[in-house]
Amino acid sequence: MSMEEIDDATMRSMAIGAVFTDYVGKISSLDFHRTEDLLVTASEDDSVRLYNIANANLVKTTYHKKHGADRVCFTHHPSSVICSSRYNLESTRGSLQYLSMYDNRYLRYFKGHKDRVVSLCMSPVNDSFMSGSLDHSVRLWDLRVNACQGILHLRGRPTVAYDQQGLVFAVAMEGGAIKLFDFRSYDTGPFDTFLVGGDTAEVCDIKFSNDGKSMVLTTTNNNIYVLDAYRGEKLCGFSLEPYPNLTTEATFTPDGQYMVSGSGDGTLHAFDISMRNEVACWNSHIGAVTCLKWAPRRAMFAAASTALSFWIPNADGSKSKEPGNVNAAE
Repeated sequence: MSMEEIDDATMRSMAIGAVFTDYVGKISSLDFHRTEDLLVTASEDDSVRLYNIANANLVKTTYHKKHGADRVCFTHHPSSVICSSRYNLESTRGSLQYLSMYDNRYLRYFKGHKDRVVSLCMSPVNDSFMSGSLDHSVRLWDLRVNACQGILHLRGRPTVAYDQQGLVFAVAMEGGAIKLFDFRSYDTGPFDTFLVGGDTAEVCDIKFSNDGKSMVLTTTNNNIYVLDAYRGEKLCGFSLEPYPNLTTEATFTPDGQYMVSGSGDGTLHAFDISMRNEVACWNSHIGAVTCLKWAPRRAMFAAASTALSFWIPNADGSKSKEPGNVNAAE
């Protein structure tokens, strides 16, 4: 599972190395720690679960019946996470919790959102984090302070992401617009705006590649676009099978050369970005995937629906199907 040179053969050989089926309901969010071999999930069964990905072991499960568990992401500490509420949004104003997994204790509450949080991300370089909510706002926070540090009012469902240097953040909003902000001067407005031409569906997920050169967007109608992060040009786009009331994620490999995505028909797809073609297709074996991320330091990705699966290269050779049934998104 150690990080290695990823090529087409490696991608085609990816296969399930471990699967966890003890969830009750869908997994709504998952995140890898940036420097430790850890993964965290949040699920509709009100659980937050911590895994060691080096040995595929469940380390800790905590339950949160009062607030529920919806979006989750690691802080810089390996046993601390930020988690958004699923329940009691009116009484808690959609609060976010700073949770210690070590002793199952809330370290701080962050209140302000009036509706469900649909996007959550931690700065890669400091104690700042961002949340995007269905109340049409993006809020900027600091782990050390309860009060919101900044707010952006937007149209539609906002989706947020930091670049890997923590200097720039992207906000995707109504009409397929992606606005780029300088973190140090976000209150002056975006320094650039991109449009995904011809597609006005809401963006439900956005990620930067590790080198900061590309970003991948997934829309609510299951179109996936890879954009040049500097100029906004569309490098490639793919249209996958939709699934009622379900959105999926796409994820870059650490070298930024490949992108993996789920699809509404229960398959997973790998694309070579520079060649603009599909290199592998797999049956997910867990149905339509709701969450998908590649580990930052390993040749591994995690996929989730009502179960969680770890995918690693198969030393016995390729186990993928031939690519197919994927259309180029205009």
